[in-house]
Amino acid sequence: MRILVLIVTLLIATPLGAAELRLATWNIAWLTLRPADDPLLPEGLTRRRPEDYRLLAAYARRLEADVVALQEVDGPEAAARVFDPREWVFFFADDNAVQRTGFAVRRGLRAWQNPDLAELDTRPHARLSLRRGTDITVEAEGVRLRLLSIHLKAGCRDGRLSRPTPDCETLAEQTEILAGWVAARRREGIPFAIMGDFNRRMRGPRDDMLDRLTAEAPLLRTSEGASDPCWAGARGTRPFIDHILLGGGAERWWVRSSLRVLVYAERDRSYRDRLSDHCPISIRLRLPASRAG
Repeated sequence: MRILVLIVTLLIATPLGAAELRLATWNIAWLTLRPADDPLLPEGLTRRRPEDYRLLAAYARRLEADVVALQEVDGPEAAARVFDPREWVFFFADDNAVQRTGFAVRRGLRAWQNPDLAELDTRPHARLSLRRGTDITVEAEGVRLRLLSIHLKAGCRDGRLSRPTPDCETLAEQTEILAGWVAARRREGIPFAIMGDFNRRMRGPRDDMLDRLTAEAPLLRTSEGASDPCWAGARGTRPFIDHILLGGGAERWWVRSSLRVLVYAERDRSYRDRLSDHCPISIRLRLPASRAG
């Protein structure tokens, strides 16, 4: 597949104009400060060293985002190891999961938290529950944008959601819940974005999940036609499973060809555990001039 993504390593992005907003999503893979013997942590989990946090913080700065949807981050204390709390405000789902969803929002940007999309955790009383969605509203240049950070069930990346496997059945249930959220935003009449780890490739002209969501409102998948260079090996790039979907009018604000993947400069495979097996993905929105300032 022809790669339409520009790979960013050590390049610092140009500062944004007043009427632009840079959105990003980043699964930081088990970013937690819990002790190694915590029963909710998997055996053999790589513990990050101070050097690893410094590297992650450097990548957070190079990302130059205004809003970052986070996944697998165990709350604001862990997020503050990567995002300087003097510059960022954190919003996280109100649960006790290790792999929480959330947001880092740059200070100076008005933002507030809406009720969690708690239904995405379809097994809340299990020892290893799933992840709620974190729902916030941001306002920039007089324009409001509703944002949802998600991390869906793994194990059904391709094929029909209707396959009779536990993972596909769970993902199909979560898709219905997401479709309800999209329908609510359509009724509300607010531009929105769904950002995060969908654990779904959505490749090809049709995908069950994308078809179900777009049945509720037109959506733009910003990674359409591109492939993910994160940790690309001898087999080359892979289909994205992290996505940013735009709807409710936000799709018209997308700056075409602004999709970026911040690829780690460290190439040793040990850094997949020390940093993350996911790279940050970002896009730019140009807010409507008639309402911007």
